[in-house]
Amino acid sequence: MYIIGEEEIDAVARVIRSGKLFRYDDTSECSVFERRYGEFLGAAHVGLTSSGTSALTAALVGVGIGPGDEVIVPAHTYMATAVSVLAVGAIPVIVDIDESICLDPQAVERAIGPQTRAVIPVHMWGQICDMDAIMKVADAHNLIVVEDACQAVGGAYGKRMAASIGHAGAFSFNYFKNISCGEGGAVVTSDRAVYQRAICAIDCCRYFWNDRETDAPHFTYSGSRASEIEGAILNAQLDRLPGMIASMREQKQRILRETADLGLGAVPRHSPEGECATATMFALPTAEQARDFAERVSGTILLKTGRHTYHEWTPILEHRGGPHPATNPYEMPQNAACRKEYSRDMCPRSLEILSRTVSIGNNPKRTDEDVTKLVGRIREAAAAVLETTSAE
Repeated sequence: MYIIGEEEIDAVARVIRSGKLFRYDDTSECSVFERRYGEFLGAAHVGLTSSGTSALTAALVGVGIGPGDEVIVPAHTYMATAVSVLAVGAIPVIVDIDESICLDPQAVERAIGPQTRAVIPVHMWGQICDMDAIMKVADAHNLIVVEDACQAVGGAYGKRMAASIGHAGAFSFNYFKNISCGEGGAVVTSDRAVYQRAICAIDCCRYFWNDRETDAPHFTYSGSRASEIEGAILNAQLDRLPGMIASMREQKQRILRETADLGLGAVPRHSPEGECATATMFALPTAEQARDFAERVSGTILLKTGRHTYHEWTPILEHRGGPHPATNPYEMPQNAACRKEYSRDMCPRSLEILSRTVSIGNNPKRTDEDVTKLVGRIREAAAAVLETTSAE
């Protein structure tokens, strides 16, 4: 969370004073946010959830993914992307990223098999996937596209907002995202039938509250409804979002402009004007140089971010996809033909790219003076790290 203040406090106080903490009312905070966020994204339907994971899961339910299906996911994403696939009974197939730190469209095409039914491109660290290339592959092979925009709230691919390009999309609003209500998420689609199924996954009792006119088949599901307090905070946060994103884009453009002569490899961007710019990333020639550079600039090596890289997804690598054998997708007879072979070294290209990529976080509260100092540290670090290599 970048900024929170009196506006959010006032919004929460308003909800508490009203005594209406339950969301089902057209004037509720949750309903208002869903309408506003849909307009912001250019999407017809938005459904709030309790987390990004539940939003991804609802999106997959919405598009009809289930047992017998394979879903392609990138080797670098939070583990929840693959967990959501397992949550609907399907099997995640893990493929390489490219130098953009996002899903490699060519790797997607190479990985398509007889059971492959969907792909989840992840807009990672605020970077935006090559959506034209991914949609071209998906269209050619009749694949469903569910965009994971959990780390790209406010991002866009050209003039199209992240999560509005595929068949459905998902966002997270947890503490670490561009706007936050502590925990929370949203499923997004412009397909009414997909939305109706996704909403049923979010709240199977919604029908009894205010959605009796739905023509979608009703089913039971675990549910992940958002509260009015979350909706109130998000309405205040949404007002802040455009300014924060603009500030970070300006910072990143300046950092890249003022370090362009150093010989550092700026990570490729598919949508420079539309990305969130939550981080400035450099690809060093070697992993050793990346470690040295990261230490000097207080950056992070992307291979060392925990559950964001597949080789750390221990329950998935060990096929522990559910609490009971009968609910574990890896044990389901419907998934017998799906590919389930994983190993910690199965995507060496991704591991190599991540081992030498350094991320430096941006912040909308950073001043011009702060940026000047950061650029100075980057220049000093690059000179030390790259000169050492040339001397050798």
